[in-house]
Order: sequence, then structure tokens, then C-alpha cells
Amino acid sequence: MSDAVIGKKPRLTTSAMIASIASEGQRVKAAPFGKALVECAANRPEIVGLTADLAKYTDLHLFAQAYPDRFYQMGMAEQLLMGASGGMAKEGLVPFATTYAAFGTRRAYDFIHQVIAEEKLNVKICCALPGLTTGYGPSHQATEDLAMMRGIPGLTIVDPCDALDIEQAVPQIAAHQGPVYMRLLRGQVPLVLDEIDGYRFELGKAKLLREGADVLVISSGILTMRALEVAQDLAKDRVGVAVLHCPTIKPLDEATIVDAVRAGPRLVVVAENHSVVGGLGEAVASALLRHGAQPAGFRLAGLPDGFLDAGALPTLHDRYGISRESLAARIKAWMT
Repeated sequence: MSDAVIGKKPRLTTSAMIASIASEGQRVKAAPFGKALVECAANRPEIVGLTADLAKYTDLHLFAQAYPDRFYQMGMAEQLLMGASGGMAKEGLVPFATTYAAFGTRRAYDFIHQVIAEEKLNVKICCALPGLTTGYGPSHQATEDLAMMRGIPGLTIVDPCDALDIEQAVPQIAAHQGPVYMRLLRGQVPLVLDEIDGYRFELGKAKLLREGADVLVISSGILTMRALEVAQDLAKDRVGVAVLHCPTIKPLDEATIVDAVRAGPRLVVVAENHSVVGGLGEAVASALLRHGAQPAGFRLAGLPDGFLDAGALPTLHDRYGISRESLAARIKAWMT
């Protein structure tokens, strides 16, 4: 799969509400989810794809083109999407159900809870536009999806960082027995983790991507990409930033997190593309409290507990503290 590069950013327009999350000059891969699912399904005829009128916008259209007899367009009916996926799973199929995260969680929560999770069915729910990855305001910004889905017993939750994470996660969640919710990056997806020697996505495992003596950033999703960028920037100021990537939110790799916190007296910052309420930050805080691990300091670098603005994504990421520059500024301020 060939890599592309995001060129110089143009002057922001309305289209920036749905702009790529890649930085200027960032390497990207097109539709890693769709391509990985097509490849995975080649030898697994039980895999089927379903969507709620969003195949093109979740990259599931590639699966539909490759396997038209295994693709189901359910229309704008997220509850039907989840209910049908559960029924197919009961018949031995492995449904991959895609929609936007705001619709899949908020509109279909009871169906996921009762039809899929309570029955421990083998449904893989892959939802695009997680957190603040769209500028179309609260109707489309799923800034509370992790909080909602963490409350469902037995549901595995994945928040991949980049194209490599997605490519490697797809066959693993397909092989996993039980329901999965995966936050989905679609379109031109950044590629960063291939630069980390030996990195490989492992379901249920956190990975230390970088060492640093002053700050430990525990992150997931696109905030791991931002954390790596910030670590490079702060190194110029002689600030050592370690980055621990947690692509599996549930079950959380508490042992690795606790060991990293106990490795030295560092400020611990949990960075996530999600509300500070109910996401990775609170999960990490709970784990540290229960294991008696006491960091030198603890801060949450997530989105605020509120309905966020509509607008251009770069502007919103700056406003809410998850851009490269604003995250670096927050960490510097917390160190003083």
C-alpha cells in the first residue's frame, strides 16, 4: 500500500470542518480499515459488512465492492443496524457494523447493550468521527462515546492511533471472541507508528513508545500521535517525555500502566480525544488508586465536559487543547 503525504495546509475554509487530522508533511495511508477488512475477509467467509448509509464515509465501500453478496446497506437506521448484526452473529457470522460514532453509540446504545453485549455476540462495531475529529458540532462529535461504551460489561474497546494500528487491529478484533467497539479513523489516515522500532498492535496491551525522565504521557487514539510530536518539541527544551500508548481502552492494561508510573517520579499526563469525564483518564486514575501507585503529579489532557463548538478542526483542536502546540503548552504549564 503506497504512502501519500499531506501537503502545505491551505487557508481554512468550511471544508476544514472535515479536514484530515494529519499534520503538514505527514505521511498517510488511504482507507486502511476498508483495505484491511477486505484482506481479512478473503479467507474468512463468515465476515460480513453492514452500514447505516455510510459505507463511503467509513471506508466500508471497499468491502462492498470486493464482496457484494456479503454487504448489507441498512439505511439511516442505527438500531436496525445493531439488531441485524446481533441476529447475524447468532447464526455464526462475524458482522462488522459501521456508522458514525455519535450515531452508533447515542442512537443505538440499548441495542448494543441488550442485543449484542448481553448475549456476548461476535459483533465488531467500527465507528468513524470519534471525539473531536469533525467540526460539525455536538450532533456529530462523539466526545462521550468511550464513557458510554466502557459501562457495557464484556465489551472490548479499541482506540487506534494511526493507519498501522488499524491495519493490525482489524484481524485481531475479527479473531477475538465477543463484541468489540473500535473508534475508526477513515480516509487519509496518518502513519506514525511504523517509525517505532518493533511496534505491533496487540489487543489488550499498552506499549511504551518512547522513554523520558520528566513526564509520562499515557495516551490513546490520535493523541498518541500528538504526544509523540510534543515529545520531540519538548526535547529541544531538555524536557524528557515518555509516551505510553494504550490502544485498548477496555480491558485496560493496568499492569503496564502501573509499572510505567512506578518507574520514576514523573508528572503523569493522560491525553485523549475524549471528554475528561469517563474516558481513558478516569480509567487510568482508578487503576492507579486501586494499585496504590502515586505519581509525582497527575493531569488530564482531554476535551472539556461540555458541548463543543462547530468550526474548522485545526481551530477547535487549538481551542480545546489537543493540537500539537496547545498540548505542549499545557504540559509546560503543569510542570511549573
